[in-house]
Amino acid sequence: MTKQSRARSGATGAAPADPAAVVRRLTLEQKARLLSGASFWSTAEAPGVPSVYLADGPHGVRRLAPDVGDIEGALPATCFPPAVALGSTFDVGLVTRVGAAVAAEARERGVDVVLGPGVNIKRSPLCGRNFEYVAEDPLLAGEIGAALVTGLQDGGVAASVKHFAANNQETERMRVSADIDERTLREIYLRAFQRVVTRARPATLMTSYNRVNGTHTGEDRRLTTDVLRGEWGFEGLVMSDWGAVHDRLAGIRAGLDLEMPGAGEVRVREIVAAVRSGDLDVADLDRSAARVVALALAVREQRAEGGPSSAEVSLGSGASSASEASLAERGDDPEAWHDAAHHALAREAASRAIVLLKNDGGLLPLAPRTRLAVIGELARTPRYQGSGSSQIVPTRLDDALTAIRDSATDVVFAAGYGLGSGEPGGRRGADGRRAVAGARGEAGRRSPLGAVGRKGVGRPGAAAVGALADEAVAAARDASVVLFFAGLPQSAEAEGRDREHIDLPADQLDLLDRVLAVNPRVVVVLSNGSVVRLSGFADRVPAIVEGWLLGQAGGGAMADVLFGRVNPSGRLAETVPLRLHDTPAWTSFPGTGLRVTYGEGIFVGYRWYDARDMAVQYPFGHGLSYTTFGYSGLAVSTGSTSGVGGAGPGAVGGLAVQVTVTNTGGVAGREVVQCYVSLPGSAVPRAPRALAAFAVVDLAPGESREVELVVDRDDLAYWDVRAGRWHVEGGAYRVEVGASSRDLRVSAEVEVVGDVVTAPLTPESSVGEAMAHPVVGPVVTALLKATGLSDDVMIMTRAMPLERLPYQPGSGVTPRRLRRLLDVANGTGGPLSRAAGRLLTLPPRLRPPRKR
Repeated sequence: MTKQSRARSGATGAAPADPAAVVRRLTLEQKARLLSGASFWSTAEAPGVPSVYLADGPHGVRRLAPDVGDIEGALPATCFPPAVALGSTFDVGLVTRVGAAVAAEARERGVDVVLGPGVNIKRSPLCGRNFEYVAEDPLLAGEIGAALVTGLQDGGVAASVKHFAANNQETERMRVSADIDERTLREIYLRAFQRVVTRARPATLMTSYNRVNGTHTGEDRRLTTDVLRGEWGFEGLVMSDWGAVHDRLAGIRAGLDLEMPGAGEVRVREIVAAVRSGDLDVADLDRSAARVVALALAVREQRAEGGPSSAEVSLGSGASSASEASLAERGDDPEAWHDAAHHALAREAASRAIVLLKNDGGLLPLAPRTRLAVIGELARTPRYQGSGSSQIVPTRLDDALTAIRDSATDVVFAAGYGLGSGEPGGRRGADGRRAVAGARGEAGRRSPLGAVGRKGVGRPGAAAVGALADEAVAAARDASVVLFFAGLPQSAEAEGRDREHIDLPADQLDLLDRVLAVNPRVVVVLSNGSVVRLSGFADRVPAIVEGWLLGQAGGGAMADVLFGRVNPSGRLAETVPLRLHDTPAWTSFPGTGLRVTYGEGIFVGYRWYDARDMAVQYPFGHGLSYTTFGYSGLAVSTGSTSGVGGAGPGAVGGLAVQVTVTNTGGVAGREVVQCYVSLPGSAVPRAPRALAAFAVVDLAPGESREVELVVDRDDLAYWDVRAGRWHVEGGAYRVEVGASSRDLRVSAEVEVVGDVVTAPLTPESSVGEAMAHPVVGPVVTALLKATGLSDDVMIMTRAMPLERLPYQPGSGVTPRRLRRLLDVANGTGGPLSRAAGRLLTLPPRLRPPRKR
């Protein structure tokens, strides 16, 4: 669904229908029915209004039958790397291609809306759903999110950016209130959504389960209407998360258009009764109904341009005989749905997401003839996605062990540890390799784990555990290099629950200690949906590879990186701390009494660690390569840029940054060039640096290239709470460019002209604020100086609210004079300053004595 799809006529050449006109022809009951789903995954029909089919995503299509509200039972689809991995690519072009591929598979399966991407900020590594989110930084999350939306919608499928807003934990997610100050909310937790909305124009947006500052997000008119539509210009449909509606009538008034899933006729009767009683304005109902109709008409137009409709491929819901036959032919056989080109794209994306954290002595890449010991069940039984509503049934599943065996001549495998009940598993043949990469258990029954596999790899008993570990140690002792696969079990991170710690399983850590005792040449390969603590072993192993959750082609991608067929270029989208206690939300996560206070403010992720000059294991943006890069020739100038959502295209005052990057090593490689900006001496608290732009550049050995980065003026701004708007502060900005937030190679300063922002004066404004006001400031300052107050008293007086001046003995300020002063201050300037002077003529007793 392209951004222009609603504006142009359909494929038949007929004029597009007017949603408001369609709504006017509907009965009250029909309009009310449109505001709730007809099933778990489809919207209601009405005369002239087709149903719309929705499916979870966005790293694949989880297409379920309309009446199935469980995780299992989805049609197979390509399982691309989840958001945790895509964020580490820093590659918007690649992510756009992934979005386009997901769109193609969605249309093939009759899906009109893909529910994603998720762009919530990773406030704490304990959030159980971090694998669905991109980054701890709002600019990176917004750019990657916008790329996914662009790919999806240019491919003819609507996106639904989620979860709006501040859905940063799973504990009590349906009731907890995220209590956030306005500046933090704007700069950190809304900023990524703003970027996606203003740049990619998503067709829909999904509200979150939680409350923000006490109000359910779906009932918060300020968020869903004033900010989202009024400030950002959002024109699409706002839907609820599944089961998130608290007060439906309040939601309609606030701008929550569609409740999902289907709430049945009871909701229709509730809405109709409210309209007839006058409790709900029919204009509010018509507004939301028109948005549902607009989406449905846009979807119908896309169907006319090619691809099956949701009705044609629905599972047992009025489908045509031909489409039923097509579905019956494919069924739920993964191979029948497999797309080789999409699998290759998934492998490419996974390889670009892998982060080489450490590589002392150039242990990697591996030579094919290296004698290898591969240790760890996760090498054979991959964990490639998170658990919950985003879980995809893959069309194929590559494991790292098979890919390594295909890449090397001498490989010994030892499981070393088992995976507990409910952990990743899969069927195996007599040789111990995965036999079928499908989604069924051994008896042909659909596994409750869906794409993850069956529940068959149980945690062994104590004796068996010892035997597995002994076998692994023996294999390690005889190897030239040990590939130690470690990671989190499925039960450690999943939708609906948060993590309790950030440690790897104890049995894996104990085994690693034993392996290191017999062979120090160990490469630790990680598999996790959020960061884990590495400080217990990072200084004792020569190489660490962060493998995240890499989707169905992750096994081959990991072998590509380990053997150097792909030079690693992934970068950390979240800081790896030394310990959980160091993290920004440690003292408040997940809150008490159904409230969680975001007391760290804007200092989230690397902003927190940098502001405190704290040591970390690996910083935001970190990632090594098999080659090296040099930076030179930094040049920064002010110019015209496109804004995130403030001044819009052509806004003057952004920064144009040019830097020359050179591949100084011996192999081709990709560098992720990162630009950070700061304002030393700012009038408000700021992070020492913040990501302002980034780009990827591919270079041959010895090649140099000038990389151009654009820093939008909006990205220099902070949220001015008093003025209620974004404010670009004037001054000398420091621009630093390098390979991570703590590996900055070149820097420069540039003078930026600030915004003229005058906050309105109110009775609650302080005397000091009035003294600094450009219109009445000189008058107020003269008044105070004329009193002859001592310096100490003057300091106290500056902090006093204006409303208290009339009641201070000898102030000479009356309530009437104060009201007139505020009227003048909030006027249009110029001669008003002189008028203010006349209004505040000092009474004789306060005038300074004449000089004789």
